[in-house]
This record gives sequence, C-alpha cells and structure tokens, in this order.
Amino acid sequence: MGMTITEKILAAKAGLETVSPGQIVRVPVDLALANDITAPLAIQEFERAGATKVFDREKVVLVPDHFSPNKDIQSAEQCRVMREFARRQEITNYFELGRMGIEHALLPEAGLVRPGMVIVGADSHTCTYGALGAFATGMGSTDLAAAWITGWTWLKVPLSHKFVFSGTPQPWVGGKDYILAVLGRIGVDGALYSAMEFAGESITALGIDGRLTMCNMAIEGGGKNGIIAADAVADAYLAERSDVPYIKFASDPDAVYASLHEIDVGTLEPQVAKPHSPANVVGISELGVVRIDQSFVGSCTNGRISDLREAARVLRGRRVHGSVRMIVIPATQSIYRQAMKEGLLDTFIEAGAAVSTPTCGPCLGGHMGVLAKGEVAIATSNRNFLGRMGHMKSEVYLSGPAVAAASAVLGRIAHPQELGVKP
Repeated sequence: MGMTITEKILAAKAGLETVSPGQIVRVPVDLALANDITAPLAIQEFERAGATKVFDREKVVLVPDHFSPNKDIQSAEQCRVMREFARRQEITNYFELGRMGIEHALLPEAGLVRPGMVIVGADSHTCTYGALGAFATGMGSTDLAAAWITGWTWLKVPLSHKFVFSGTPQPWVGGKDYILAVLGRIGVDGALYSAMEFAGESITALGIDGRLTMCNMAIEGGGKNGIIAADAVADAYLAERSDVPYIKFASDPDAVYASLHEIDVGTLEPQVAKPHSPANVVGISELGVVRIDQSFVGSCTNGRISDLREAARVLRGRRVHGSVRMIVIPATQSIYRQAMKEGLLDTFIEAGAAVSTPTCGPCLGGHMGVLAKGEVAIATSNRNFLGRMGHMKSEVYLSGPAVAAASAVLGRIAHPQELGVKP
C-alpha cells in the first residue's frame, strides 16, 4: 500500500520504512518557531525544566511580529523577554524590528523552509510552510519548549484528505478563493487533525504566494497540516533563496485518503467568508449589500507582493470611499521595499490608504486597526471569529486582495469588475 506525501516525510524522519494514520512517531525537528506572544511562555517552561542551551541555535527561529512595533508596556516586556533569550542563546535566526516580517511570510522568503523538513511552531498558522513540500504544524508553547531542549517531538500520523483542483480560474480568483471554497465545503472541523493535501493542474499553475495562502488556512478546516508537493515552481522559488540541498516527496498513486474532493476552479467566483466563521462562505454575487467601515490588506495570508500588486491594480487612479478606512501592511521588509520600488505604496497612499511597517497588527485585533462596536471590516486575513479584530459586536468578512480593494473604493463589499478593472 502506498503512502501520502505527509506519511512519507514522517516515515523518513522517523527512520521507518512505512507509517500509517494513528501511529505515534518520534521525529527530529528541523525548525522550531515562536513569536512575541508564544515565545515568553516557551522560555519560561524551558528554564523551569532546568535547560541551559537550545538543541541547535541555527534551528530555533524567533520573530516579534504580533504586537511589534510594541503597542504598550506589556507587549514591550514580551518582546524584551524574547530578545534577551535570543541573545543569551545566540540564536542565529532572531529577527528584530526593522529586519523582521510576519513570521509565516518571512521564513519562506529567508530560505529557511525547504521540502521534506519537519517544522513546528507555537502558532497555529505554522502549517503555511507545507506550500513548499514540508511537514509543518502548530503546537503549544510547552511542547515547543520540549522541542527546543531535545530537538525532537512526537506526533500522531494524521489521516490525509486530498483536494484536486482543475480548470482555469475566472478573473480575480486565486488561492484565497480556492481555500475559502474548500472551507465552505468541509467546515471548520472537516479535516480535524488531518493532512490537507492540495493537488491538480490548477495548483501546478498557481504561484508560490497563492500556495502559501492555501496551506496557511488549512488550520481553519481543523487540519494538522496543509501540504503541496514541491515541483518546478517551488524549485525556482527556492533556488533564489537557498543553496541547501533538499529531498522532495510526492504521494504514491495508490496512497489511501480519508476523502477526495474535486474542485473545478472555473466555476468559482471570488469567495467571501461571512461572520463569524472562515467556513461561512458564499460567492460574492450571493452576498447582497454589505457596507464596510474598514478594509485591510495584509497578514500572513495575503500580505505578499502578488497580493499588494493585485490590490494596487484595483486602486490605481481611484480613491478610498469617504466612509472607509483602508489599511495596507506588507508582510515583510523585503516586500515593503519591493512595493516601494514598484510604486505600489504611492498608489495606496494616493488612494487614501494607510500603509504600515510589517506587523500582524489588526489581523488578531492587536493594534493598528482594531474595530469599534458595530463596525464592519473586509480583511484578507485568515479568521473572522467573534471579536477577532476588535469589539465583540464588530463583524469581519474575509476575501482576497482585489475584493478588499474594490470594497474600499465603493464603501461596500464588491467585485472588482464593478469598477471595470481588468486583472
């Protein structure tokens, strides 16, 4: 019996010929990640255990991105704890303010993620890195502390669900719409503790940014990890960022899946997730009139350069509606600089949007865009749970960048075609 890509990676790492769903395996960790919210607790548990040195200072990654630049004294203290730990441990991959970015955009960009790796992080969206053929999953801070000490972790081999995408997408439809369509089908627990494997001709045609977006939101379906087999597109992306060799894995033709889903992307219009669930998804034509107070383009889901280009195409020569605040946050400093070189930041500012230094910020209701009571936002982020971006009586709708930009112009959630914009 064949194995899925997820099973193959875990078997190889565990030193086993085969593994099967439900089996407990012990595997070495290639990267162990934390941010300014989750690292302080991991550090506390690391020191409580009596540990003095991390297993490998090259394989621990620390990124102050959630409340950085520090929004208050408490967040400043959180970052101080992480910064001092990084100095004591001589952590190679500590990314300070000014050099950092949103962790799940930064690590692939920095060449730290490669196919076949096992990556764990004290952040649920660590599953993003499966877009490059790695097994990547989130875990609690205490488990992360154990990984920092030993360099190993244990896992239950997950079931795998396969999602096969075919067809040619309609204008303004991309990776965000693909994954929202999946979530609309399976719900927030449809792939609970399972691998969500994305494949098919439409995935092969999708750029790395779109693939990262899809794997990022695997956790919104309950997934243990999201994964796409590394191909020529991934090879080209990696060649620009790292010369470290890697091994690519692919699922066997006779691999066993818990379920198989086929999606014709040609039938999809831009997708929107209504409050208060990423799975409460409809096509934009089914939405009706939804007036907004804020539009947000950014986050680890859609703050990459292709996302900013898409939003800028919609905004170019137009103005943000007088009753709307628009916030644009490039996901890393490199993306910020590229957007500046291409004139995208000028486009945003001329349209009346606010542009920020890289930060998670408003995505988690942290800072730089928190919603007041009764306010409605359209966001390119990954979650819209009750109170996610601010007041418990605010509402968040999720979409891709083009819809978020068109909505900012018209003051209501809108398809870019209403503005006569071509992709």
